[in-house]
Amino acid sequence: MHLFVDNKSGQPIYEQIYSQIRNCILSGELAEDEALPSIRALAKDLHISVITTKRAYDELEREGLLYTVAGKGCFVARQNGALARENMLREIEDHMERIAELAAICSLSVEEIMEMYRIMVQSNEEEKS
Repeated sequence: MHLFVDNKSGQPIYEQIYSQIRNCILSGELAEDEALPSIRALAKDLHISVITTKRAYDELEREGLLYTVAGKGCFVARQNGALARENMLREIEDHMERIAELAAICSLSVEEIMEMYRIMVQSNEEEKS
C-alpha cells in the first residue's frame, strides 16, 4: 500500500489518508486481518502529525473497516462483501448526482456524458496495458 498526501489539496490530510486506505480495503488490495503500519510509523513516513494519522485510523475503525488489538496494532476487518458493494454503489450514485448537476449547467446530453465516460474508460485501459 502506497499512500500519498497532497498538501495543496483542499481536502484535509486525515481525509486523504482515510480515503486511500478505505479504497485499498474495499478494492481488496488490503486483505482481511492484514496489519496496517503503526500510527507512529505512518505519521513518520508521511511527515505528518501522529494525531492526524490517528484521526484517519479512528474514522476507519468507526466505519468498521479496521480493528485494533492492544499492543499489536491496527488490522483490516472482515468485510461483508454485499455491504461493501452497497457502500460503493451509494458513493457512485453520489458522484453521478454531481455529474448530472454539472451536465445540466453545461447543457450536456446523456449521450455526450456517456461518450466522455467511454473515452475515460478506454484511456484508463490503455494506461494499464
